[in-house]
Amino acid sequence: MANPEHPRLIIHDFLSLDLCKELGFIHKSCGTVGYRPNVFSTTLSHLIATNCAHLIMPFVPIRERLKEKVEEFFGCEFELFVEFTGLISWSRGASIGWHSDDNRPYLKQRDFAAVCYLNSYGKDFKGGLFHFQDWEPTTIVPVAGDVVMYTADSRNIHSVDEITDGERLTLTLWFSRDGSHDEDAKLISFLSQSQLHRSIHESHLFLPLPASTKMYWFPPEQASTYESGCDICFARIHALGYDLCFPQDKSCLSALDTSNDFSETLMEPLRLTRGEELLDVEFVNILHVLQAVQFYCWKSSELQTFEHEKKINMLPLSQSQREEVNRLKCAFLKDEQLAETLFRTCEKCEQHRFNWAGFSAAVAAWEAYCNTLGKEMLMSLPYWKTHQSIFCVPSLGLEEGAET
Repeated sequence: MANPEHPRLIIHDFLSLDLCKELGFIHKSCGTVGYRPNVFSTTLSHLIATNCAHLIMPFVPIRERLKEKVEEFFGCEFELFVEFTGLISWSRGASIGWHSDDNRPYLKQRDFAAVCYLNSYGKDFKGGLFHFQDWEPTTIVPVAGDVVMYTADSRNIHSVDEITDGERLTLTLWFSRDGSHDEDAKLISFLSQSQLHRSIHESHLFLPLPASTKMYWFPPEQASTYESGCDICFARIHALGYDLCFPQDKSCLSALDTSNDFSETLMEPLRLTRGEELLDVEFVNILHVLQAVQFYCWKSSELQTFEHEKKINMLPLSQSQREEVNRLKCAFLKDEQLAETLFRTCEKCEQHRFNWAGFSAAVAAWEAYCNTLGKEMLMSLPYWKTHQSIFCVPSLGLEEGAET
């Protein structure tokens, strides 16, 4: 594959399946509407801005490995900076015609690209094959764990077929020789501000804080009026068989009754329902619910042992709560079929294994996961600030008893 006219490299099994699923969890629980139709994205800066900075930690060793491999293969050791890191998903209808990654003037700084596939063609989605215009291989079939690296110029013009079903997930990085476009320096500055008053010994959770509702509304051209489409966080929760209502003493339905501008509503506390049952747990906002739901999807097979081991306080839905569930769906899921089309994946087959005890265990495990990553991030940050580079800091010595 070392053709100097069309330099590119394909590596199979570069990422483990477990790591692919972890990155999938991060994207599906944090992503926003993306940069082109039917595309959704999660950037590292967005994670920091929504109080999810700890979720950048799984990216750190991957970015290092990819950068080293790109420098080695393309013969530019110690020359590159990571210019962009993002999780990107393509849902039904998304496609891209022939282009090179530097074909827009404001992207001329991009020298190389690396695309890591996080799920597989045929199994998780249909369509979405990647094509190079010239030289072999002309077509790449996405397989979870594989990565394709190439020069981001006219030597590697490429396209992606339209997605016809499911959701295609990738981790995409671009690299630049221009240090002024170094993503690390910008992220470290952002991290330093966001974590300024946080202590490594704080016991509170790393609870997410949603961005503007407009960043989650699809299609984006309806985000000013909310007259059609759906909130993608609400849609992902609903597509997996759950619904939402407010805590009984904190109902915000009056806001929905009196105005179309209910952009702050999903930042209020919420409770989770399934069928005719209500989980007696209060979540702080829609992202808190979504992360718990997606964490359970990720870890459900490991949590089945909790089915008969833990008593869960479940409540039957009252008539007023059923009405509230339906009114929230009317407000934030105006097009239920659209949500199904966008986010239908093989995860739906996991629904028959659902149990509330396992879900409750997932909420506790999610808290431990976030706190462990948070401590690691806070211990790494002084080193990152000193070196102005995000890298794996060895021998951090997490507190005894912390889960890893």
